[in-house]
Amino acid sequence: MRVNGLQVSDANGVALPLNWKTGDRVIVPPPKNLDEMQERIDGDYPEKTDFYLVKKDL
Repeated sequence: MRVNGLQVSDANGVALPLNWKTGDRVIVPPPKNLDEMQERIDGDYPEKTDFYLVKKDL
């Protein structure tokens, strides 16, 4: 992983998918409680597999 990826991940509190490049979507960390889970289910994200795997644009 490039240094840029580490900086983006650290600064935004997100995870990066394999082979991530600048401008690609990032992975939102999993919810920690039921309220966060419900917000994620109801939220409008560009890519949502399920409440536990959500990607967003930065």
